[in-house]
Amino acid sequence: MRLGLHALGIGAGAMPEVVASVAGAAEHCGFATLWAGEHVVMVDQPTSRYPYAADGRIAVPADADWLDPWVCLSFAAAATTTIGIATGVLLLPEHNPVVTAKQAASLDRMSGGRLRLGIGVGWSRDEFAALDVPFERRAARTREYVAAIRALWNSDVTSFSGEFVTFSALRVYPKPSRPIPVIVGGNSDAAMRRVASWGDGWYGFYLAEVDAVAERIRLLRELCREAGRSLEDLSLTVALTDPRPEDVAQLQNLGIDELVLVGAPPPDAVEAARWVASLADQWVPLLG
Repeated sequence: MRLGLHALGIGAGAMPEVVASVAGAAEHCGFATLWAGEHVVMVDQPTSRYPYAADGRIAVPADADWLDPWVCLSFAAAATTTIGIATGVLLLPEHNPVVTAKQAASLDRMSGGRLRLGIGVGWSRDEFAALDVPFERRAARTREYVAAIRALWNSDVTSFSGEFVTFSALRVYPKPSRPIPVIVGGNSDAAMRRVASWGDGWYGFYLAEVDAVAERIRLLRELCREAGRSLEDLSLTVALTDPRPEDVAQLQNLGIDELVLVGAPPPDAVEAARWVASLADQWVPLLG
């Protein structure tokens, strides 16, 4: 099982010197992947419930710095040579899929084939309204956008006709270094159906405990069977709200490929590197 780090792009993790320090230290200390999430806007009084906290409120202050994940991960990739990079997650229905295909392929090429595209459907009605994107049917929009993006990656001259996006005889270069895995984020039953239907993997975010992971894996295995797919063909990544060393063996037994640690680095670059090293000292030896 690999170890990932979800610590870039927000607050102190948005400072350039901290991004470079955390990325370099994570690569040196044995982390497999750097994850960066996204919100284009935040609001002081949200009308939507945050699905990854018991109280329904996101812990990030509305006035915190939050980097665009493409910029953040490009900066991190330039400071490293081997560690994987992943959007965790990009809110895909908020973005033009043709532009997203180009951005992802560009970063994959510039990083030497290190990108995984983690995507989600989004939860904030306020954010969709600010971007003038319909909140309703965002899941259907996401599925179609993924199909369009894959078509653009896989063909030199691409045409696509759908409900939400249509284009004819386009050339979009560069192409990715290799097929970029599309990792579907979310913990709901609907998210599990998306993973089983068309995802290359799952990113379960901020699950409360290993038992919750096990229950989601059982459902995902059944949904894969119904879709004519095998769970073993998917990459499985999870982040826990309060991970414990004893969780590692249980997650490995469940077939989890990557455990992501979520945290906020200190604002000093030297201290940030030490913070990463302390996490690695605690967790890397447990993964074998």
